[in-house]
Amino acid sequence: MFVNRREAGRLLAVRLSRFRKTNAVVIGIPRGGMEVACEISSLLKLPLDIAVVKKISSQSNPELAIGAVGPKRTLHWDYGILKKIGIFKETQSTQLEFTRLKRDLQEKSFKTVLPRISLAEKIALLVDDGVATGATVLCAQIYLKKQKAARIILAVPVISKETLRNIKKHFDSVIALSIEKNFYAVGQFYEEFEQVTDEKVMCLLRNGKMQYN
Repeated sequence: MFVNRREAGRLLAVRLSRFRKTNAVVIGIPRGGMEVACEISSLLKLPLDIAVVKKISSQSNPELAIGAVGPKRTLHWDYGILKKIGIFKETQSTQLEFTRLKRDLQEKSFKTVLPRISLAEKIALLVDDGVATGATVLCAQIYLKKQKAARIILAVPVISKETLRNIKKHFDSVIALSIEKNFYAVGQFYEEFEQVTDEKVMCLLRNGKMQYN
């Protein structure tokens, strides 16, 4: 168990130390992933960027991700879950548009402090605070491929064992501090798991932007 996201970021930075002084960029998934990413960026002296990806939730269970939406209308559906719970296309479409609107508004609030770093031919270190179903990191991976990243490395403090088995083929490498069989929620692996606000994310982005301008 990790004390908090900052500790998780420091521990991950040790595992990622070989990327120091390379052309790597640390890319956090908001909101919680940005706190982890900021620690890695600071310790390894690497640029910090963001991929605003939002999970598409099931109407009947808001905690269940049926897909995710990202920048530039990037989209990922978990067709296995869609088939299992029997979601109609009309409901799927409604949830998509609702989530896309929320995502676009969130990104708009970050726009004044977005680093605007070119990822072409860079090593993308994709960071979140934990991976349960994998929907958001898979959506982010699609976006990073669109941005022509040379390599995409998923780096997380904790990941579901089953999810790792299902998604690792989509990344050049997956670095996880803990691989858990019994995974119910990311928060169960942290002593402190406070909600990260949009204001906090903007503050982290400003700090990263100031460091590399």
